[in-house]
Amino acid sequence: MSGLLASVNSVTEALLVLDADVDIIDLKQPALGALGALDVTTVKKIVIAIAGRCPISATIGDLPMQPEPVFNAVKAMAETDVDYIKIGFFPGDDWQGTAQKLSLLTRKNHALIAVLFADTQPDFAIMDSLKEAGFTGVMLDTMDKQQGSLTQVMAKTDITQFVTQAKALQLLCGLAGSLRLEDIPELMFYQPDYLGFRGALCQGHNRVGQLNKLAVMQIRDAIRNV
Repeated sequence: MSGLLASVNSVTEALLVLDADVDIIDLKQPALGALGALDVTTVKKIVIAIAGRCPISATIGDLPMQPEPVFNAVKAMAETDVDYIKIGFFPGDDWQGTAQKLSLLTRKNHALIAVLFADTQPDFAIMDSLKEAGFTGVMLDTMDKQQGSLTQVMAKTDITQFVTQAKALQLLCGLAGSLRLEDIPELMFYQPDYLGFRGALCQGHNRVGQLNKLAVMQIRDAIRNV
């Protein structure tokens, strides 16, 4: 059974999707990039407002893959008491060193999710290192939101490989990336643990716009009724 991850950027939006009975409330600021981060003060306010009624994930921002900056950002976000912390593995720099450095936090039971970007030809071999470093899960997303949804930028065989490899490693597995309502039947075939949405939940499919509760419920129902 796949769940719905709904991305929000405020207490108001978080309460809206909570009322719509989503499965994970994801905190990020779409105006700041693919994985733009909310400030920790706002994140803390949302955590308090949700009060444990739904799992919460949060991004740390579009940071280069350098061990120290990423480690510090994750450590700061961990202090907000979110359930999951998402780290974008952007092209270049030191993926292995960053994953190894973050193992210092996974040993303290912080649940980390690595986000790989389908439109950057990611190397799925990193998943073995992520498992060794104690990561909880992996997610496929898209970096350039203008290039179309995940199903348009990545071949079915590659999505299959990603999900199969994640499940073999017993990693929580998510699919996202400018997903649309019509993508749901195809993506549910892969049986991911969750599907992530932002733009399709907003007025006019504008990911930096306001959430539309009816759209949230439509996406939720489509996932649950497949």
